Amino acid sequence: MTKLNIGIILGSTREGRLSPQVGNWVKELADKRGDANYTIIDIADYKLPLLGENGGDVSGAAGWSEAVAKQDGFVFIAQEYNHSITGSLKNALDYLRVEWNNKAAGIVSYGSVGGARAAEHLRGILGELSVADVRVHPALSLFTDFENGAELKAAPVQADSVNQMLDQVIPWSTALKTIR
Repeated sequence: MTKLNIGIILGSTREGRLSPQVGNWVKELADKRGDANYTIIDIADYKLPLLGENGGDVSGAAGWSEAVAKQDGFVFIAQEYNHSITGSLKNALDYLRVEWNNKAAGIVSYGSVGGARAAEHLRGILGELSVADVRVHPALSLFTDFENGAELKAAPVQADSVNQMLDQVIPWSTALKTIR
């Protein structure tokens, strides 16, 4: 059987963002499992203008569509900004429709309260896009899982939580692949 493709989507494009650290950490843990092909997908690489904005350069949209379409499931790295997800993640989600449908996703969030409010908002959006999000949700605190709020130093329990989340993402992604 061919391995699943699971995209780890970095949900921020801001300068000084922490999502690359978190995404790389999740990928390192995931790659040790050997149960799927894990790829980091950075929405900043696609330079998507605001959806529907006149005169915007939409040249990155085709590449974004292709990157998402070839995934069987996702892990979203979601930062909490103002009690929600980033505008860039919302915009990137809205750019596509069918590319998301009938796939599974896990969420790894971070923020002052572990990014919990962003994760809850993201769950509602994913439901509308026909993405089945899993229950286990690693939530990293800027105060306890990052040194000086800048360098990821996740507690060991967080790695366990990532693996438990992937234990759910993989079978759900496998099952949903049968209906695509």
